[in-house]
Amino acid sequence: MGTQEKTERSSDKLNNQRILLLLTVLFTITTLVVGALVFRFYLEDYRKSSDATEYDKYYVMITDNYKTDFWQAVYKGAFEAAKKQNIYVDLLGQNISGQYSCEQLMKIAIASRVDGIIVFANENEEMTSLINEANEKKIPVVTLYNDSTHSERLSFVGVGSYNIGREYGRQIFNIIKDKRTDDFGNSQAAIRHTTTDVAVLVNTDTKDSGQNIIISALQETLEQENATDSEFSISLVPVDNKNAFSVEESIRDIFMDNNIPDVIVCLNELNTVCAYQAVVDFNKVGEVNILGYYNSDEIVTAISKNIVYATISIDTEQMGRYCIEALSDYYHFGNTSQYFTADVTLINNDNVDDFIKKEEESYE
Repeated sequence: MGTQEKTERSSDKLNNQRILLLLTVLFTITTLVVGALVFRFYLEDYRKSSDATEYDKYYVMITDNYKTDFWQAVYKGAFEAAKKQNIYVDLLGQNISGQYSCEQLMKIAIASRVDGIIVFANENEEMTSLINEANEKKIPVVTLYNDSTHSERLSFVGVGSYNIGREYGRQIFNIIKDKRTDDFGNSQAAIRHTTTDVAVLVNTDTKDSGQNIIISALQETLEQENATDSEFSISLVPVDNKNAFSVEESIRDIFMDNNIPDVIVCLNELNTVCAYQAVVDFNKVGEVNILGYYNSDEIVTAISKNIVYATISIDTEQMGRYCIEALSDYYHFGNTSQYFTADVTLINNDNVDDFIKKEEESYE
């Protein structure tokens, strides 16, 4: 009797698990179908509008976080470049309610039969498969900032990761030189901890080859500048970048540790903002040097206040424009360049005032 009861319980448990799995699958499918239908109605409103401008083509841009200043600036560059060719570019996600991953937005874009896709890609199999599916359906795909090297994407628009790594390396070497000067004037130098600890914040949810190139170039530059092994140590700190809250928590954990790094290298805008906020909150301004990414007003202001040591400025207008050029070349000539690289500039305390002045003049 006991054996029969156990068998029945086990069977009930298995049935419950199957029902739960089925409900989860149905919910996911329903969400994507509804999202695709909503977007298709939204798309048709643009294509059928006779009173407003009727565009020749309709592209979408897909990013991991459309709300950030960085992606808004890239989108603006693409939008303005496309408008000159009577093409409309939509930043997919901001006009659809709910939270969607890049992969889910790709499915919506493919189902909506858009004329071109610009996507913040990655190297996972699902993204590769989706890009290939779009290509099969004659929808050209340009990968943006992150690549999908094994896919049939049309072109990749990115930044020079090697050059960025070298810029970071030069700035770290300047910090090491400052520490050398401090040690030289200190009679207790022999007992001081003189190693500069560098923490590079890396994303946990993507296989980003660009991150690896930056880190390699950073270390190579330090060695070329004759920084000895005893003068620096580099560690990779994983950051859970599912959302802004998880990023903030990951970075705050660094400051809860007894061994807080001397330098924190940030490889995106959100990490930079969270890092300098943590430096302020934990009263570590002047002790922790932040090497940031992007030139939002918030980050530039932090440099002028000596909270952020330096940041990498990306030519976002150029990046967006290159995406449109790649798609336009495809439609006009049947092909385009495999790679486009946007310009980068270092902003630090030496040139931040000039940068701010130039930005103010551009708005006048």
